[in-house]
Amino acid sequence: MSDSLIIIPTYNEKENIEKIIRKVFSLPKEFHVLIIEDGSPDGTADIVKRLMKEFTGKLFIEERKGKLGLGTAYIHGFKWALARNYGYIFEMDADFSHNPEDLLRLYDACANQGADMAIGSRYIKGVNVVNWPMGRVLMSYYASAYVRIVTGMSIRDTTAGFKCYTRKVLEAIDFGRIKFTGYAFQIEMKFTAWKLGFKIKEVDIIFTDRTEGTSKMNKSIFREAIFGVMELRIRSIFKKYRKVA
Repeated sequence: MSDSLIIIPTYNEKENIEKIIRKVFSLPKEFHVLIIEDGSPDGTADIVKRLMKEFTGKLFIEERKGKLGLGTAYIHGFKWALARNYGYIFEMDADFSHNPEDLLRLYDACANQGADMAIGSRYIKGVNVVNWPMGRVLMSYYASAYVRIVTGMSIRDTTAGFKCYTRKVLEAIDFGRIKFTGYAFQIEMKFTAWKLGFKIKEVDIIFTDRTEGTSKMNKSIFREAIFGVMELRIRSIFKKYRKVA
């Protein structure tokens, strides 16, 4: 039994899903993988189910009907993980923008360096992003700066989606009070963990934009994050953050 579960939400990832699963299972540490599949019409779920016969007890799938949002996919996965004996729960994209090799470094930050939550950060040493147009780089970089200013967090990559949570962090968060389901979800989860007093460590990574499949990112997603952060900050003034018993 592995102590670590990687949650990967998917929608139309047939070009990447088998490769990312095989890469994770080739790592020197044993990880388990949970795919949260939102009804991809391209056959992503069929590929995962075929691989489950090869990776019995290590690869799992939860199927949902339709695109229900990134945040709800991860919360579904968090609840699934907490119902089982996993001590470290990861978020990762299916498209290789997050290098699976870096899972080992995120794990080490939590398991051996005392972090409660580890973030794969693009912005510790300048900007470590490959294959993004300059406009998108600047948008992402300054979005993170904006989040830091509004929330008061010192995290450099506030919008990052490559993370490792220790079990106690997820056990302490009331998922029913997490409001955002899109891109702002990533910010809200970091902000909540920070307000609860958990130790958060950023791990320097290189983010490489997908080479296969279609990006789910668009300007409306960034707008959600920008306006959502202001709402998050205002709500936090009147909200008391207490760890779930």
